[in-house]
This record gives sequence, structure tokens and C-alpha cells, in this order.
Amino acid sequence: MTPPDYSALESDLARLLGPRGVSSDLRQREKASVDGARMSPIIAELLPLGVADLVAFPTSAQELAAVVKLAVDHGAPITPRGKGTGNYGQGIPMPGGLVIDTSRARAIVEIGDDTITAEAGATMSALEQAARAAGSQLWMYPSTVHSTIGGFLAGGSGGTGTIAHGSNHMGFVVALDVVTPASGGRLIHVEGDEALGYVHNYGTAGIIARATVRIEPLQDWRGLYASFETFAGALSVLRALGRLRPTPRLVSADPPHITAQLPPDPAFPEGRASLRMIADAETVAEATAVIEGAGGRVEDVREGPGVSAALSVLSYNHPIEWLQKSEPGVYFHVEVSGDALVERIDEVQAVYPGGMLHIEAGHTAPIGMLAGIYESPEAVYAGIDRLTSLGVGVHSPHQWNVDFRLAETVALAARTDPAHLLNPGKLNPDYRGPVKGAIR
Repeated sequence: MTPPDYSALESDLARLLGPRGVSSDLRQREKASVDGARMSPIIAELLPLGVADLVAFPTSAQELAAVVKLAVDHGAPITPRGKGTGNYGQGIPMPGGLVIDTSRARAIVEIGDDTITAEAGATMSALEQAARAAGSQLWMYPSTVHSTIGGFLAGGSGGTGTIAHGSNHMGFVVALDVVTPASGGRLIHVEGDEALGYVHNYGTAGIIARATVRIEPLQDWRGLYASFETFAGALSVLRALGRLRPTPRLVSADPPHITAQLPPDPAFPEGRASLRMIADAETVAEATAVIEGAGGRVEDVREGPGVSAALSVLSYNHPIEWLQKSEPGVYFHVEVSGDALVERIDEVQAVYPGGMLHIEAGHTAPIGMLAGIYESPEAVYAGIDRLTSLGVGVHSPHQWNVDFRLAETVALAARTDPAHLLNPGKLNPDYRGPVKGAIR
């Protein structure tokens, strides 16, 4: 196969986007070829995985579609990119090729009674602000609030707000406009189950150019910060707080050592476990009674439009990321779920040396990130087997292969991308993980 002529592709892209709409500068290409994958020591051992030959910066959904057509015409591999906030290499261009940076295509197109439509590069914080101005709020958004809507839907799973709604994106996603190599530069509108085929698979079947997602009536949120002498104290109230009505947007807790690594805050007293809530104002008194009844104390109750964002960035995997920054090269983590995280916490944390759990109330059961001291890939996967035997649900983040509806995505991509140009290396039905035989 003749390799793509990137000089010719760059010239065509410059005519379409203007001279600042495409770059072959090495620093730009390197910047567009990394994400947060070094959060996984297993993946970090395999990096670098590829560097883009070109980076394109479309400013609208229509331009994004036209860029894809040009890349297909030249036979160039295509990797879509939002803000690069993903953590596991899904946005790294493994074979090089063209990276399409969608972050300049950020128009918010329409706000309806129960939906908001925006182009792929619009940030989740911008969507939340626009919804708030209209008296609404997003159903959910990620812990990295400045990630793009296209990147969140293509790469993310759940987020703040999933206690009430769960992490199923099809409760959140109403419709998508996507572009594929087979669409000939046209945007394809998909809704319902058909849209699910383009969610959480890293742009391997089609690239999200525009999204319509659900919003709901705005609530009066409070940021409630509490502390406990021990992590066990925080765990004892987590599920009860998650069941308050109106439902909290987030209930999140960390043991003292993880809490100590978070950005300094008077609400994080030294040596104590932290519990944080995005709570409806109507439930603050009840939440306070639950916390104090279990021996905890409320450190602060904050209000204002920034409350949700401030606490969201201390949720999901972010506390573990702060831990890793404070002790580089030491810790890894796995995603965990289930009531065993509360009921068998000592056994759960003992699976890995130095084991510590960041935990959150979930839609049906607690979810969390279990950190441990990194020894080897084999030790990580052996621990996953032990966690499973304890009744813990586990997802390994230490791989970049599509693992959501893999068979369905492979079948869809066979129709939409017959030349396998979309994010090559990320859609492998025979993938078994960095450890041979380990499929997670």
C-alpha cells in the first residue's frame, strides 16, 4: 500500500481551513499525540505509541466532516481528539497520520426544554453554564469539566449526576451527528439505539461532530464538606447519603492519606478522612444529621454556581491522580464497584500493597478507584482476580482497546470504515491486554 502523501494532504487542508487550520510543526504534532495515559504505569511502559504526521483544527461540524473526507481521499489514518483529558491512550495516534483536534468546533447550537445541542469541541463546563442560564442543568458531566462533549461521549463512561441517572449514556445522549469514511463528507444524524453505536468507542466507527444531550430543571446545589476520624466512618454513611431525596449529584469520600494529597483546603483537616457532597439545598440539614450521627463533622457548606465544578474535579479518578502526582511512579489504580467496597473494605484494600480506596455513591451500588503500589502487570491482574472473588466488580483501565459493545462496534465499523482508517489499533476483537490471556 502506498503511504499517504502528507504534504499534499496538508496543502488540501490549508485550502479548506486556512493556514492556521493545519500544522505539521513537530511541537504541535507531539502535543496532539499525548493524553493522560501515563496515569497507568502499564501503558506508560509501552509509550510512546505514535506521533501525528499532521494536526487539523476544524472550527465547525461541517468543516470536521470535510476534513475527514480529505483524509480518506488521501488514505491517511484519522485520530479524533478533544481536550486530551483521557487517561488511557485512546486518543494517541498509534500509526501516526492525521489528528483532528475538535476543540475549536465549540458552538452551542440550541437549548431546548429538555435538551442542549453543541458541536463536538464545546466543553462540558460551557454546556453546563449555557444550560444554567436557561434555568436547566446537564444530566451528567465528567470529573474533568473542561473536557469536550465529543470526547466525553466517545471516551467517557459516567460522571457527576449518575447517582440519579446511572452511567448509561443513552439516558443522556438524545442524538448525534457523526461523520464516517463511508459517508463521503456528509454528516449522518442518528438517534436512540443507533446513536449508541458511536458512544464510548473512541471514534473507531465514526467521529462525533455534534451532540444533543439531555438537560433537566436547575437545582439549588450546595457543596457540603465533612470529615471523619476514620475512613470507616465515612463509609458508614455513604450509601445513606446517596439515597437522600432529592438525590445528590455526588457523594465522594477518601481516606486520610489520599485526602492529604488533594489541593489544600480548610475543609480537609489534617489526619482525617474526607467526605464531600453536591447536595440539594433541601437535604443539607438531613445530610448533616446523618453525618453527625455517625461521629463525623461538617466542615463547610458552600453555595454558588461553581459548587458542582469544584467538587466534580475531586471525584472519579482525580483523587488518585493527585496521589500519583505526590508520589510519582508509585501508584496504579483499577476501577471498582459493588457493596463489597463498604462491607468488605479491609479485604478490598488488602488486595494490593498500600491499597487505598476512593469511593463514591453510585446509581445502584458504590463505585470507586482502588489504588495500590505498582509492582508488575502480572500483580495487577492477579489482584483483579482476587477482587472478583470478593464480589467486587472490576474494570481494568490499563488498556486502550474498545471494550464497550466490542462486537457491535466491530460490525458497525466494517460498514462505516472498511479501510480501517479511524483510530487504528483501538478496535481489536482479539485483544487480550498487556498480559497474555488477560481480557478485562
